[in-house]
Amino acid sequence: MGQPKSVLVVGAGIGGLTAAIALRAKGFDVDVIERDPHWSVYGVGIIQQGNVVRAMTELGLIDDYLDAGVGFDFVEVCIPTGAIVARIPTPRLVPDRPANVGIGRRALQKVLGERTRAAGAKIRLGVTAEALDDDGAGASVHFSDGSDGRYDLVVGADGLFSQTRATLFPDAPRPEFTGQAVWRYNFPRLPELDALRVFEGQTGVGLVPLSDTLMYMYVTTPEPGNPWYPREGLAAVMRAKLSGVPAPLIQSLAHQITDDAEVVYKPLEWLFVDGPWHKGRVVLLGDAIHATTPHLGQGAGMAIEDSIVLADELARTDDIEAALTRYRERRLDRCRYIVEASRAICLGQIGLGPLIENATATREMFARIAEPI
Repeated sequence: MGQPKSVLVVGAGIGGLTAAIALRAKGFDVDVIERDPHWSVYGVGIIQQGNVVRAMTELGLIDDYLDAGVGFDFVEVCIPTGAIVARIPTPRLVPDRPANVGIGRRALQKVLGERTRAAGAKIRLGVTAEALDDDGAGASVHFSDGSDGRYDLVVGADGLFSQTRATLFPDAPRPEFTGQAVWRYNFPRLPELDALRVFEGQTGVGLVPLSDTLMYMYVTTPEPGNPWYPREGLAAVMRAKLSGVPAPLIQSLAHQITDDAEVVYKPLEWLFVDGPWHKGRVVLLGDAIHATTPHLGQGAGMAIEDSIVLADELARTDDIEAALTRYRERRLDRCRYIVEASRAICLGQIGLGPLIENATATREMFARIAEPI
C-alpha cells in the first residue's frame, strides 16, 4: 500500500481536529465529518499539561491556544480539610511557555476548528459514514447525506463509543464503567488561584483556572450502579455530593451551585484495545482506542499526541501498513500507562484498590509525559 493522499477523519472533537491539522501540515488532503449537526461542546474546561503545550507548539497553534486559556506552573495538593500540603512545580517542556494550561472546551474547539478550516480541511457537520468498503487500494465511503467519497485512509476519531471501532473490530472490548462519575461547574476565578488545586479524599475535588475571570470545579464521586440523574434538580444533587467535604472553601463554593443547566455530569468509563489499532485502510486514535478517566488530565493530551505521531509516520514512508504499525508501536506503552494509572487512582478513591497519593501520581505522570513522543 502506498502513501495516502486523501484522508477522511471521522469525528470533529479534539483528536479529530488535531489530526486534520497535523495531516494538512504534511500535505494530505483532508475531509472531516462530525455526527453532531450543532457541534456542541460542554461549557466547562479542561486541564492540559506540558506535553500538550509542546504539541500545540509543534502544530503552530501555541499563541492562539494560550490566548484562549490560562497557563500555570504548579499543582497544589490539599488534605480534605483544605490545608495545602504540597505545591508541586511542574516541568516546562517548551522554554518561555507555561507547564500547564486550563482552557474552556468551547474556546479550545474554536481554536482548533478555525485552524482546521484555515489549513484547508473541509468540515461537514451532521454527517456520518453509513457504509465503508475497504478494497485494499482505498476506502469507498457512503455518507448519511447521500454523497459518496473515495479515500486512501480513514481515521476513526469518533470517541469512546466509536462506530468506526465497532465496524472495524466488532469483538474489541467495550467501554467499561468504573463505578465513579465526575461533576463539573464553572465559578468566578479566585484571585489567589494560580495553580491546579486538588483536594484529597473519597470525594475528589479540584479547582482549575480557565481565564483571568473564570475557573471550574470538578468533583469525582462513587456512583454504584451507574445511576441516571434528571436535569431538573441536578445542582442540588451536586451540592449534596459535596456535603461531606470538610474544606470551608469547597463548602462556600457549593452554595453557589444553583443552575441545573450549568452542571455537567459524566459517568467515568475506560477502554484500552491491546490488539491492532488499524485494519487495512482504517485506523483509530484517541478515545476510540484508549479512553482514560480524567484523574491525570491526559485524555485529550493522548489524542493530540496520537494525531502528531500518525501524521509523522504517514509522511515518513510510502508503506502505509508499516506507517500504521509504527504509529501503534510508538503510542502503545505511553497510552497504556495513562489509562492504567488513571484507573488506579479512580479505583483507590472508591475503595476497590489501594488509595493512590495524588502528589506521587502527579510527579510520576509529569516525568512520563516529558519523554519524547
